Amino acid sequence: MAPEVSIVIPVYNEEGILREAITELIAGLPPDLTFEIIIAENGSRDHTVELAEHLAGEMPQVRAFSLGEPNYGKALKRGILEATGRWVICEEIDLCDPDFHRRALDHLRHGDADMVVGSKAMKGASDHRPLMRRAATRILNGMLRLTLDFRGTDTHGLKAFDREALLPVVESCVIDRDLFASELVIRAGRAGMHVLEIPIRLDEKRPPAINLVKRVPNVLRGMAKLTYVIRFGGKP
Repeated sequence: MAPEVSIVIPVYNEEGILREAITELIAGLPPDLTFEIIIAENGSRDHTVELAEHLAGEMPQVRAFSLGEPNYGKALKRGILEATGRWVICEEIDLCDPDFHRRALDHLRHGDADMVVGSKAMKGASDHRPLMRRAATRILNGMLRLTLDFRGTDTHGLKAFDREALLPVVESCVIDRDLFASELVIRAGRAGMHVLEIPIRLDEKRPPAINLVKRVPNVLRGMAKLTYVIRFGGKP
């Protein structure tokens, strides 16, 4: 039987925290919840691939694939497409808000939303990341508001949704890497889906796997492509 929930986790060079994070995640889920965890490895240069395979062999709820290239968005999209649960939760391996799963699923089950976004920037959120990462989130959101009339406060990170309802939106996304998550949230809103934001508490498990400054050129290129495909329906 298909599980109720599929939890998709993109990972890159995470051998140091992967086992602990997966173990803690499973321990924190409701005991009556049926679930699968999909580890979406993408281009790691350490032993993350081997460790993910070991975890999938040890834990029946866990499965893993290796994308073979460092591409967060492509890995996340493939994980969503391969998910079998009614609800999909997009998780982040380095962040921790155990209560998000319960609150998001409550909203989805009661029909309050098609997608629930865990916002790091809305009123009531508690973001304990370094100042530069908090500033980067606000800058990105400001750019999305300016270029695409985005009305929310966050697009990247924790989110949960009805897989069947959102699958056409996922399949229509053409941007990968850092901004796939932004395209998914923005397209969902433009498609008439009810996107609900809830505040989250963030405690970072480790420093970013990729230097924030090095990501800037890719993010700017992705923003230009995203603006073009959303505004004009073109190909990137």
